[in-house]
Amino acid sequence: MGQVTVLVNEKAYMVSCGDGEEAHLKDLAAHVNLHVTDLARQVGQVGETRLLLMASLLVADELSEALAKVKMLEADIEQLTQTRIAALERSRDAEDLLADVLDNAARRIEDIARRVEAA
Repeated sequence: MGQVTVLVNEKAYMVSCGDGEEAHLKDLAAHVNLHVTDLARQVGQVGETRLLLMASLLVADELSEALAKVKMLEADIEQLTQTRIAALERSRDAEDLLADVLDNAARRIEDIARRVEAA
């Protein structure tokens, strides 16, 4: 199990994590620290717990917006998939119709060729 020291609001915290997750954990802590630092500038040092709570709410809001975008994109993907399936079906139908037209034309040409040869 890995351990990492992260800095949030100018305080060091030792955090355990899975092996190989250290860099990711540091990135996450840096993101939280950005929010805490911005909040401390805006509202002052209102206490570590309150700053962490406010930063957590901001991060949760970002996550909520990201999940909403993912849901919207999944709906768009589903709609595009259905449109693509419908287009493929129309294309197959058009190919079948074209094949029928070409078969009929070939039969008519063969019929004309037989009549010309018989004449």
